[in-house]
Parts: sequence; structure tokens; C-alpha cells
Amino acid sequence: MIHRQRLIDRFISYITIDTESDPNSNTTPSTKKQWDLANKLVEELKAIGMTDVSIDENAYIMATLPSNVNHDVPVIGFISHFDTSPDFTGANINPQIVENYQGQDLVLNAQQDIVLSPDYFEDLLLYKGQTLITTDGTTLLGADDKAGITEIMSAMEYLIQHPEIKHGTIKVGFTPDEEIGRGAHKFDVEKFGAEWAYTMDGSQIGELEYENFNAAGAIVKVNGKIVHPGYAKGKMVNSMYHATEFINALPKQEVPEHTEGYEGFFHLYDIKGSVEVTTLEYIIRDHDLSKFEARKALMQNVVDDLNKKYGKSIFEIEIKDQYFNMKEKVEPVMHIVDIAEEAMKQLSITPLIKAIRGGTDGSQLSYMGLPCPNIFAGGHNFHGRYEYVPVESMIKATEVICKIAELTAKKNKF
Repeated sequence: MIHRQRLIDRFISYITIDTESDPNSNTTPSTKKQWDLANKLVEELKAIGMTDVSIDENAYIMATLPSNVNHDVPVIGFISHFDTSPDFTGANINPQIVENYQGQDLVLNAQQDIVLSPDYFEDLLLYKGQTLITTDGTTLLGADDKAGITEIMSAMEYLIQHPEIKHGTIKVGFTPDEEIGRGAHKFDVEKFGAEWAYTMDGSQIGELEYENFNAAGAIVKVNGKIVHPGYAKGKMVNSMYHATEFINALPKQEVPEHTEGYEGFFHLYDIKGSVEVTTLEYIIRDHDLSKFEARKALMQNVVDDLNKKYGKSIFEIEIKDQYFNMKEKVEPVMHIVDIAEEAMKQLSITPLIKAIRGGTDGSQLSYMGLPCPNIFAGGHNFHGRYEYVPVESMIKATEVICKIAELTAKKNKF
């Protein structure tokens, strides 16, 4: 059995270290404070008995658990990231532990009237009778993805302490800056040396994912002309009004708040405006590659049409691809998904195989030559004050890692 209190203590020791990443930084890791946890993880990997423990100049951590069988077994890996999202503060996290949750509202912060309620977050009702770790309502929790790190570290410790569980060589990787889309950018796949890997970065217990969005970012710049408003007739060009015309030209229902499943979207996530210039920042997402390309083309066409209407110097657009659907790289090696699915079934976990409405390090790693499906880490409501994780889900995820290692060593053919 996984040691429950040790797992809880380990998780809390990680989340109470602030590791928020910074998209405006040019360094790797993007914030110096990520080194605080990175260095702790290196020492802990050594302490539990892992070999070949290393950390490079960019804070990428790797370690090895040697095989304990005398037959050839594919080298597999498990990967998580230690940064937290810049969407919400991760400083001074004060976790709260709720034993034997019974479906009630949870007052996270009475002073600020912040309540975690199953009336709004229905997934809470999945965890009646379990132990939840929540925030105090003023920070995120950091289960994304310190739950994943906790599970990988706990699984490696358990396998080392229980040599009767047979496994091949296992690689562990911990990365910075995943939350700002750079987690795999400097990951040395060749050094890692695994045939395939799993990111422990999903949410609800049972999640198993090998599809994700195709993703791009777009910046639309709208140029205006400022003159004295009292003498502006026929001269002023108000960029903010023109920007709204661009916004309204895109399909109004194809936004995150109106889409689910395999439905793609345009997401306007930032706007800065004045009469002289307005900048719109979008992300573009779709699982289907042809629809993804059509979305990018639509944005370009809207810009072209508006420039024909108002003059070619009014609208500018820059579109950059960010990552692609890992399905293309995983489907040829579907046995790696089958093993994870079988591991869950043997542990009485119902596999929830679905597409990620987002991206993970695994999507980029898959295109770098390391096929990498994603497995649940247990947390919910990531990137905000309502984030929580059931302890039992973390224990189950730890058991899944151990079971995948065991099943991989038993397979005869891949």
C-alpha cells in the first residue's frame, strides 16, 4: 500500500514552494524561484535511491530506476512539470485538508465569502467519503502539476522499497515552464532514453488522453489616428471601434464558454486599446487539423477584407503555431495507451479515454520522438482559487504508475 500520510506530506511540501512561471521572461526556467523546488527534487530523488540523477542549466531534471529483471523490457518514462500557472498567484499557499467529505459546501475563506460548492462544481460529488486538499481561497493549489510529481516520486520510492514488483528501466523527468508552453522546448529526448513515456498531468481519476488540440496564437494590431476630438471629423480613426468589428466578424458561438468535446474555438484572452492603436491577443484551438487550418485562414481573411474596406494599413495580424495533436504520433504505437488502460482496469479504475481540451508537454514530446499519452493526476479546477485534489486520486495515480511498470515488464511483444 502507498503510505498515505507520506504522500500528503510530500505534496504539501511541494505546493508550499512558489514556482509560478512568467511568460514575459526570456530565461529557462522563466523564474528563479522554480530552482527552489527543482533543487529539492534532485536531492529527494537521490535520497529515495534513484540513479543517474541530473539537473541541467535550464532546470530539467532526469533520473533512472534500473531494471530488476533479466530480460529485455522497453525503457519507459514518467514526466511532470513543477511550475504553476501565472493565471493566479501561487505564493503563500495555505492548503486545507477536508477529511471524509460528504458533499457539503466548503468555506474556503469566510472573510472573503469564498465557497467551493458542489452546486457549481458538480465533480465534488464524485468524492464523497474521501479526503480533499483545497486552497484557502486566496491562491491556486498547485496540484497542476505537483500532484503528478508527488505521484511519480511516491511510485519510484514504492518500487525501490518493493523489489518483488518486477519492472524494466524507468526514467523520470521533471520540467519547468510547462504552464507557459515551454516545458518541452529544451527537453533532451535522446538523453532521457525512453521508448515512450506518460505525462502525469490530467485531472479527474481515470482520465487517459492521447489527443489534444492543435494550437496557434494570433496577435491582431489595429492602427488608428488620433486628432483633437473637437476637429476630428473625417480625420480621426478610432482603432477601438475597428477592433470591435474584427471581434464581431468571428463566429460568436465558437468561443470556450460555448464549446466542449471536439469543438474548436477562437479565444480572445487579452485586449489593450486606445484611439491610436488596439491590440487583440487570441488563441486558436481545434482537434481536427483541417478545421484548425481553416480557423487560421478565416482570421487572415477577416483582416484582408477589413483592410480592403478601410485601407491596408489599418489591420495587421501575426499567427504562430504553438503545438499539434499528438494523436498522429501515438496512434501508430497504441499499445502504450492499451497498457495504461489495462493498468487502470486491474486497479478497478474506470478509464476515461477522451481528448484533452488543451495541451501538455506530451504533445510536443510526441513530435520530438517520445510518444507520450497523458494520465490523470487527480486535481480539479486548475489555475484558480477553487482548485482541489482528492488524496485517494493521488494514491490511485501512484498505483497506476507502478502497475504500468509491472505490466510493461510482463509483455512479450510490443
